[in-house]
Amino acid sequence: MSEQRKPEEDGRDFANAAWSIPSYLVAGMLAWGGVGWLLGRWLDVAALFPIGIVLGTVLAVYLVYVRYGR
Repeated sequence: MSEQRKPEEDGRDFANAAWSIPSYLVAGMLAWGGVGWLLGRWLDVAALFPIGIVLGTVLAVYLVYVRYGR
């Protein structure tokens, strides 16, 4: 037989998701924005910083979809 989850576990899972989803989004923007900023400074291309932020956001949204959307 399959195990059923207790109701109190569902509340904790929702609270964890409520904190981790925005954390993924902010961390993706900061990490990839930082990579874009560093590459932009190194290559002297100012457009890499916003490209890094957008790329980080897109990757973070994909990660949230894979983890919580399925």
